[in-house]
Amino acid sequence: MDTTRFLDLRLLRNNMSLILQIETATTSCSVALAKDGNVLSVKQVNERNIHAEVITLFIDELVNSAGFRYSDLDAIAVSCGPGSYTGLRIGISTAKGLCFALDKPLIAIETLAAMAYGAINMNINTSAGDILFCPMIDARRMEVFTAVFNRNGEKIKQTTAEIIDENSFSDLLKSSKILFFGDGAEKCMDVLGSNPNAHFLPGFVNSASYLSQKAIEKFKNMDFENVVFFEPYYLKDFIAGKKAI
Repeated sequence: MDTTRFLDLRLLRNNMSLILQIETATTSCSVALAKDGNVLSVKQVNERNIHAEVITLFIDELVNSAGFRYSDLDAIAVSCGPGSYTGLRIGISTAKGLCFALDKPLIAIETLAAMAYGAINMNINTSAGDILFCPMIDARRMEVFTAVFNRNGEKIKQTTAEIIDENSFSDLLKSSKILFFGDGAEKCMDVLGSNPNAHFLPGFVNSASYLSQKAIEKFKNMDFENVVFFEPYYLKDFIAGKKAI
């Protein structure tokens, strides 16, 4: 697919962008429609094992209710992981299918970076001093997929699959407040919560709307994936015989 050809023609005609955004890497099954980085509408449900059943229905309802046609889309952005093995396969196969059918470019956004963007833009009020943002995705038992970002959305601790104990993040917690959030953070409260610099954001639900900033940046830079060869960012190998998260 020659993405450069059709995108250059469109940009010459129109500087605006209409991007369909898909999030299925977590328990949230979410789709959003964004124009020039501004979210027009969102449809989502936070429930496990429902993604395959509702994702295409959500997309169809979202596009039609907003008064657009699929041909109006300029790109498809998808949350690419880490996260649920099954959820990632569903979201990315859906996104790739749309890209093939519509001849549109594919934009991949790391799930944890999108989650950080969502929390940063909640304008959370903290006491004196700055705060770091630590999204966590549940990966069974006391293991989480996680990374740490500053208030500018810059990653200061790389993405890892980490088993949480009382020493986790101890180097950062000595000098910085950290806000932990996501379904993986809830199970870590008892272990990390005794540190006065550890703060938690309860009830955080991931959303396709959080892909908007990264999606528009990548669109403007023409930072697209190869639709044929692109694969999810699993971080950990799937082990046959174990229930997929």
